[in-house]
Amino acid sequence: MTYRKGLVLDFGGVLTTPLFPAALAFEKRAGLPEGTLLTSLYLDPEMIRRTEELERGTLTQTQWNTAAAERIGVAPDNLMGRIFADLRPEVSLITAAAAARRAGVRVGILSNSVGTRPWNLYAGYDLDYDAVVISEDHGLRKPEPEIFRLVLKSLDLTADQCVFVDDTEQYLAPAAELGFATVHAKEPARTIAELENLLGVPLATGT
Repeated sequence: MTYRKGLVLDFGGVLTTPLFPAALAFEKRAGLPEGTLLTSLYLDPEMIRRTEELERGTLTQTQWNTAAAERIGVAPDNLMGRIFADLRPEVSLITAAAAARRAGVRVGILSNSVGTRPWNLYAGYDLDYDAVVISEDHGLRKPEPEIFRLVLKSLDLTADQCVFVDDTEQYLAPAAELGFATVHAKEPARTIAELENLLGVPLATGT
């Protein structure tokens, strides 16, 4: 088996704890019916468009907060930060990424941005990786092929040399079409085990 030389990781939901439980916790705190965020923000065509603009950097987080708050009936102040207040570092994946780098694997981050003001998803995290591509910095977003090519260029690797990990399943097929091996991040231990098989290096703590 030919092992992959590069690892490209999504950020939110991969190097952090999952997004969905955090959103459910916000709904509970705000007294909203369960599923409000999904139906009002992430399945609504207008809010999908606004979220894509946010990811490309053509809409500010404050503007997104205002539009989203109107739909769900809450105050707009730092709404994104309030929705994801329960996110925490996914220590096992962060540790695995560090282990991969020590073993000679080139590691990059490829993240669809949600803006950085007033709430910064990346604050407090060490982003010292071989490549960091944040969508708003380039006017592109996953699953557009060009943003995958940007991270490959930064890593100086080809897609067929790399593994791509994301918690959003719809981004995996476009990456696979380019030649990436892909891993759907559902549960950290399983993700790490799949990466060990693809990279050929031990990544789990204690291995």
